[in-house]
Formats: sequence, C-alpha cells, structure tokens
Amino acid sequence: MTRRLFRRLRALTLVCASLAGLGACAAEVGPKVQFISHLDWPPGPHRMGGFSGLELSDDGARFTAISDRGFIVTGRLHREGPKLTAIEEDTPGPLRNPQGAPVLGLEADSEGLAIGPDGRIHVSFEGRHRVSAYPSPDRSQPLPTPDAFAALQGNSGFEALAIDDKGHLYTLPERSGRLTRPFPVWRFDGSRWSQPFSIPRSGGFLPVGADFGPDGRFYLLEREFTGFAFRSRVRRFVITGDRIAGEETLLETPRHRHGNLEGLAVWRDATGAIRLTMLSDDNFKSFLRSEFVEYRVTH
Repeated sequence: MTRRLFRRLRALTLVCASLAGLGACAAEVGPKVQFISHLDWPPGPHRMGGFSGLELSDDGARFTAISDRGFIVTGRLHREGPKLTAIEEDTPGPLRNPQGAPVLGLEADSEGLAIGPDGRIHVSFEGRHRVSAYPSPDRSQPLPTPDAFAALQGNSGFEALAIDDKGHLYTLPERSGRLTRPFPVWRFDGSRWSQPFSIPRSGGFLPVGADFGPDGRFYLLEREFTGFAFRSRVRRFVITGDRIAGEETLLETPRHRHGNLEGLAVWRDATGAIRLTMLSDDNFKSFLRSEFVEYRVTH
C-alpha cells in the first residue's frame, strides 16, 4: 500500500475507534456465528508483528503463529469462561532453511501455517513461492515445486495453507488473475502436487487463511481491503475426493469491525461448538494492531 492510503486508513481507523462505543461502525455479521471476544496482542517481549499464520491445539489453549518476516512463536491463550483474557507467549525463533540458517530477504515471507496430525509443521512462503515442511525446528525440508508456482504474482502467493486428517496439504494463491476467475486449489498428497478443483471467487475478497475443522470441513478466511479499511469473510466447504461442494458463508464483517485478519484456526470448544479463532496482521504499522478474534459457529 502507498503512504497516502495508509494515512487515510489511519485517520479512518482512529475515527471509527472513537465512535465504536456509539455503534457507528458496527453491523450484523451473519446469523451463523456469534461474536465471543477479541484481545489485542501488543508487541511486548516477542517484539513481532505481521502475523499471518495461526494454529491452535485441539482444546484451543496452545497456539503457534508465524510472522511474515520469517519468525515463529508459540504460547498459550487464557480465557475466563468463553472470553479471551490474556496471552502468554514463549520466546520466538526464526524459521530456518534446509541448511539450518535463518531465512532472510525474499526467502523469509512466511504466510501460511499448517500442523499435521503427526505434529509436523508446514509453512507456505511468498517471495519465492514454495511450501516447506519442518520435521524439526532446526531446518526445513522443501516440498516439490511445480513450474506453475513460479508464475504466481509476486506478492499474491500462498497465504492460506491447511492440512486434512490424512496429512494432505491444501493451498491456493491470494489472487486468481481475474475478478471472475476461480481460485485454483493445489493439493499435496505426500509425493506430488495436483490441482483437483477451484474455489469460486466473489466480491473483492481474497484468501489469506485456511484450516480444516474438527467436523472435517474446509474453512477459508478471506480479506478485502476497501481502500480505507479491512473486511473479513469466512466460508466453509465440503471436500470429497476431487470435488468441493456445500459452500456456506459463515461470517462477513463490515469495515472497521476488526483489523487485517490473516490467520485462522478452527476447533471445538468445551460446549461442543465450532470456534473460529483468527489473528490479525498489523503490517508493522503503529495505527494497526495484532489481535486475536473469536467467533462461535451457531449453525
């Protein structure tokens, strides 16, 4: 974004924040979800920003997050009842290349995060579009890279990454090339990539996060930047073999409701309800914020 656009965004964000108590920036977000809480995550000890990928433990207590500058951090989310109350983070560390050195420069734009049933971490990168596995924190194991990955737009690669209960990875580019062109989905089955299906594109929303829920469905977090603020949308789908169906829009927020939500984790809370936990990217700007946001799926 240009400095001029950021100045406009900052001004409107501050105005909206001052009016929030009057409901000036609020709107309904859909009948299928219920807003639970949000919690700002100030820089503090981790001194990080740009959070773009998120995973939670099955009970929603432990988190793993990555920054789009090549760092990873773990920690714990504290709640009183259903609401978030505190964030406890561990010491962050760098993501590493196959030789064990920290990723740097164009190699360091880490965007998507997925943790498999076996605990193995996977990260998707922009800059040099690729997906890497981390059998251990010490070094990465690059996955095969089809020629088609090199043709992706420079800052519009694989921001969303998810893994199913079979250990198959799913990812899709942030941009499809045209407003009417679906987003191509790539799947890695452990040995090769394929492109089994696409996801319909609608409106100005672009995919930035994904996860498979405990119900087995594929959840997709999308973002729209309106020129002044961010909007967010969550859709879910049923994937059966090489087909995707059952599209549902669960959440669509108005401008200024939340920040630049990019990370998504889907889990089941103590009541048995599906919970959507999202994490925002502050773009390393003081007038934006890193925040955890939670919704409960009611239908």
